[in-house]
Amino acid sequence: MLALSLVGAWVTVLFVVAWVLLAFWPARVASRKGHSFLGYFLLSLIFFPLALVMAYVVQDRRRVARVR
Repeated sequence: MLALSLVGAWVTVLFVVAWVLLAFWPARVASRKGHSFLGYFLLSLIFFPLALVMAYVVQDRRRVARVR
């Protein structure tokens, strides 16, 4: 019985670690475009698919700043 609870605990820990690591993806994309890394990271912790789509769709602020 104890072994099953330990396995469940490890699975939960691995899931949380994977979720947090996956949340860096949209944050990194948005950061490269000149948007808030922390804002997109927090958004992607809660709404990962939305944050990922938004990060790829938002306008690149750095490119706009160079053109002007």
